[in-house]
Amino acid sequence: MLELLAPTTGLRDAWLRARDDWGPGVHEDGFGIGPDDDVDSPEGFAAWVARLNDQADPARPLQDGRVHATFRWIVEDGEVLGGIALRHELTGAAARLGHIGYGIRPSARGRGIATWALGAMLDEARALGLPRVLLVCRADNSASAKTIERNGGVLESSDRVLRYWIEL
Repeated sequence: MLELLAPTTGLRDAWLRARDDWGPGVHEDGFGIGPDDDVDSPEGFAAWVARLNDQADPARPLQDGRVHATFRWIVEDGEVLGGIALRHELTGAAARLGHIGYGIRPSARGRGIATWALGAMLDEARALGLPRVLLVCRADNSASAKTIERNGGVLESSDRVLRYWIEL
């Protein structure tokens, strides 16, 4: 059964397997990894997980350039299949990236997991009181475009990226 779970050190080995599935040098959308995050050492992984969970708390101050965000891992039977992030506001880079970003590990794609996860994350957006959310994907990413459209996305503009709004 699919679940959206807050990041946890208890899934470190499963997360590392998901990361390895992506391969070296590939960005895993939805995981909130920054260039200074050390996810390979147990200590670094724990610090990264703590930062992700702290970022959801609107009372906590954030580093420059970050916005409050809710991170969830997409998990099935103890395996991390992907990640999804909900940015609480559209300022700075978030205005370009959209409210929600997600990624599914290559071996788990084509099963409707992203569509399910996006639908579940829209419930979290509603709980935050957001009236609508912006989602952005590359114009050549037809799978992501279909995921967004299946969840009610209405195309606002297209160029090298597609910008969709979903009314909540």
